[in-house]
Amino acid sequence: MLVYKTVSYQQELLRERKTVKENVQKWLIRSINDPIVKILGKNSNLTKTQLETLLIDFLAANILGKPLKNEEKAQLRLSKAKLSRGAFNATLKQARKNVIESMYTIILLGYLGLFNNTRLDPYLEAASKLHHYVSAYRDVLSNEKVAEEQQRIVNMLREELERSLEELSGTSALSEA
Repeated sequence: MLVYKTVSYQQELLRERKTVKENVQKWLIRSINDPIVKILGKNSNLTKTQLETLLIDFLAANILGKPLKNEEKAQLRLSKAKLSRGAFNATLKQARKNVIESMYTIILLGYLGLFNNTRLDPYLEAASKLHHYVSAYRDVLSNEKVAEEQQRIVNMLREELERSLEELSGTSALSEA
């Protein structure tokens, strides 16, 4: 009888892990395929793989409610190929480095007073639009009965944000002309 309980418990753990993996991967797919994430990701200094790895690192424990080893995190990646812990760690290290460098770039620009430059205003406006969009989107998600008008407004905000971000993605957006 004890053997049956042990085998049954192990099978339940395997099913639970598979469900968790499926849920995490569905969330990753939704996140990475979000039109705003696509635009921002395309113009960031993170590769798609680095972004995916960083998302897993930051959010896996929050989703599962417990810390995961990097070997377990590696198994959550969307890639069908088995990923080693070492490859996951290397990608995660590079992603973290890129994020830190981006933060230092922002701090440097602020320190040098370049945020007062009108050429950066469109980026600050886009950041404000992004904030309004996320806020409206969260309101819609938290509301069980979403009015058609609310959904229309969120869609309009998203489309406007997408246009703004696409316009700002070219290097000419920072030129004086």
